[in-house]
Amino acid sequence: MLEKVLIANRGEIALRILRACKEMGIKTVAVHSKADENLMHVRLADETVCIGPNSPTESYLNIPAIISAAEVTDAVAIHPGYGFLAENADFAEQVERSGFTFIGPSPESIRLMGDKVSAIKAMKKAGVPTVPGSDGPLNDDHERNLRLAREIGYPVIIKAAGGGGGRGMRTVHREQGLLNAISVTRTEAGAAFNNDIVYMEKFLETPRHVEVQILSDGQGNAIHLGDRDCSLQRRHQKVIEEAPAPGIPQDKRDAIAKACTDACIEIGYRGAGTFEFLYQDGEFYFIEMNTRVQVEHPVSEEITGIDIIKEQLRIASGEPLTLRQEDIKFEGHAIECRINAEDPKTFMPSPGKLTQLHMPGGNGVRVDSHLYSGYTVPPFYDSLIAKLIAYGPDRATAMARMRNALDELVIDGIRTNTPLHQELVRDAGFLEGGVSIHYLTKKLEG
Repeated sequence: MLEKVLIANRGEIALRILRACKEMGIKTVAVHSKADENLMHVRLADETVCIGPNSPTESYLNIPAIISAAEVTDAVAIHPGYGFLAENADFAEQVERSGFTFIGPSPESIRLMGDKVSAIKAMKKAGVPTVPGSDGPLNDDHERNLRLAREIGYPVIIKAAGGGGGRGMRTVHREQGLLNAISVTRTEAGAAFNNDIVYMEKFLETPRHVEVQILSDGQGNAIHLGDRDCSLQRRHQKVIEEAPAPGIPQDKRDAIAKACTDACIEIGYRGAGTFEFLYQDGEFYFIEMNTRVQVEHPVSEEITGIDIIKEQLRIASGEPLTLRQEDIKFEGHAIECRINAEDPKTFMPSPGKLTQLHMPGGNGVRVDSHLYSGYTVPPFYDSLIAKLIAYGPDRATAMARMRNALDELVIDGIRTNTPLHQELVRDAGFLEGGVSIHYLTKKLEG
């Protein structure tokens, strides 16, 4: 087992990783920016290293500083969490070249799945269903591009191969706008991602966002921890997630989950990962794979009893999976609300000092958060400050517990999106289950 792990992240996920390491007897190193010297996981870690000033570019994205911190503390492995450098293949490569273990997939896997075009090709080869599309990059042959769009059928969506998080996409409803959309998206992609490759897909009008959580050891063994529905989104950012996804026939669940585990074995994938799909009219369509632990991983843990971070650590230490698919028992339902430091109406960030804090509790309630009384939320990073997770034997019970938890939550001194969540967990459409990815946007606009 790994002796000492450097946690190359901040906030709730850094604390989550630290807790798993402590339970397993693994020593921890917390790296932090100047602004984050009072983070909870920094207070609790065995060793700490300040790796730079407040700017993420000079701290959490500073690869030489992170590797130097690992060297001076004699860490043997680096856990990237999510965001920042978690899906940066160059970072993973430099970690391994420097003699450390990267707690995640190989650089080759990150590159393969990080480029949407190569990812789609790999998934097609592995038998995972994909959205009808150009089956590769678009070139400067205008007639070919127009023909492809006619064959796919409008509306289509132009996507940047290196995009993500809702960036680098443009929907086209009529032929007249196609060529300009390709040109503009290519230019934007080159500037934003240093990769101007774009491709085309059918634009699904009312899909749900359903994803499958996997664990694979890179030694020919892979399992899944079921699916999650992440369809309540604003500007392509998830707001509420739940597991399992409501209203999907069991045979469809089983088939797509097996396709994902088979694909992991096919590409030699190592670690935790998530296959993301659009689900419409009873069919799954692969869109991308996240080669890291997800923000919403707790809902999968709640319905399976499996600690995903611990499994990441075991796999990174070279252990083969001891779990088999038949060992995984799916029980109950779990829901997660992302609590952000932002105005619930305008969504503008709301940093500042907490004057009062009360976290909810009770049967089936879990809180993943780095907050404590007197903590100051800095303005330099993502606004996620807490994750409320409610579990119950069924969806209705989990939802009732989430309503109670949100009503109990007190975070004073800053504004949060708690009122939005309180409204959503009482919304008739959401309570019915199976809303599309456009549901929240239309609700907010209405």
